[in-house]
Amino acid sequence: MKRVDVIVIGGGPAGLAAAIAAKREGARVLLIEREARLGGILKQCIHDGFGVVRFGEQLTGPEYAQRFITEFDNENIEALTLTFVSKIEKTEDEFRLSAVNREGVVRLAGKSLVLATGCRERTAKQVFIHGTRPAGVFTAGAAQNYINILGQMPTKKCVILGSGDIGLIMARRLTLEGAQVLGVYEAKPTPSGLSRNIYQCLDDYDIPLHLSKSVTRVFGRDRLNAVEICSVDDEMRPIQGTEEIIDCDALILSVGLIPENELAESLGVKMDPLTKGPVCDKNMMTSVEGVFTCGNALHVNDLVDYVSESGEYAGRNAAKYTHAERNEISINAGSGLLYLVPQRLDLNASDLKAILYFRSRKVLGKCALVANVDGKEVFRKRYSFLRPPEMERLECDFGPLGLTNHSRVVFEIEEAPQ
Repeated sequence: MKRVDVIVIGGGPAGLAAAIAAKREGARVLLIEREARLGGILKQCIHDGFGVVRFGEQLTGPEYAQRFITEFDNENIEALTLTFVSKIEKTEDEFRLSAVNREGVVRLAGKSLVLATGCRERTAKQVFIHGTRPAGVFTAGAAQNYINILGQMPTKKCVILGSGDIGLIMARRLTLEGAQVLGVYEAKPTPSGLSRNIYQCLDDYDIPLHLSKSVTRVFGRDRLNAVEICSVDDEMRPIQGTEEIIDCDALILSVGLIPENELAESLGVKMDPLTKGPVCDKNMMTSVEGVFTCGNALHVNDLVDYVSESGEYAGRNAAKYTHAERNEISINAGSGLLYLVPQRLDLNASDLKAILYFRSRKVLGKCALVANVDGKEVFRKRYSFLRPPEMERLECDFGPLGLTNHSRVVFEIEEAPQ
């Protein structure tokens, strides 16, 4: 059995950042990746816009990933690629892993784990689209893989369901490759992607965006030949009499991402129903001692720069991990917040400075994020606007607040009076 200090599972931007940070803290690090190459989803994201926060320049996905891969190689960190973790067991002083690769079953052990397993896309069945199962129904990531990695054109005339960022980017990409994008349809009354992607990917290419509309049925035996579009109400229920049939040969789905946490759940890690990721403290440690989480496995980020940041925090703290008694309190997401990460604060930590990530529940104009401790306001930050698709980052020092294990900390959004 091979033994190291830190095992990182996942070789995308979060996992690479975690492995590099852990190694620089003096830990023996092993990274496990199920694909043949490191870089995660960034390998197929050939558009620019990555690294603006971190590097102050616009990079493509492969360029951004390569900067970390180069650092990873320079640190001489060991990586097992084409390796799939099938089982994790926690003993008194280490984690024991069973993994499968080209050599067969391998046994590994580490003092701490970093789960950087990313996220997956929702499928047609998860959004209750009725009809047959013809070829031509793709997730946006699958369509992107066909074009950017395999060099294959998946459609000539398509409909895109969902206005998430990858769907918007694929609307532009398919148009540039000669496909006709008939429209992007979004069930919500507001777009789900970043504002810049609405302008750059739809408006600049005259691709129509239809809000409060959804695909309710697909048609076709061997290959998709049409979809049914229907207006939806505020509860996203189809409105009778608004059905419209659109002829097309493909349906591209951009209907949300789900953090990939089967391994975390197998260890008994407590999950947050709001983020669909683990509950963690400011050091990115989960409810299970020695298990750390980061990136899109923790919560879905809209900027890769913050994925890397959380990976560095997780890797650095995994390398420093020693078993110590925790005295945790909750950091609660109150009214107006879709979610808040981290959800826990260890009062026994050497310092109580934390980076908070949050999203608003709805589109807001002038408003303020307010922190209350036991009903008393202790912090306020004003915002000109907040949108659910655009995650916010906030540095906060809880040290001067004199918190005890009976303190109740609640963050909420207060709307400015009209």
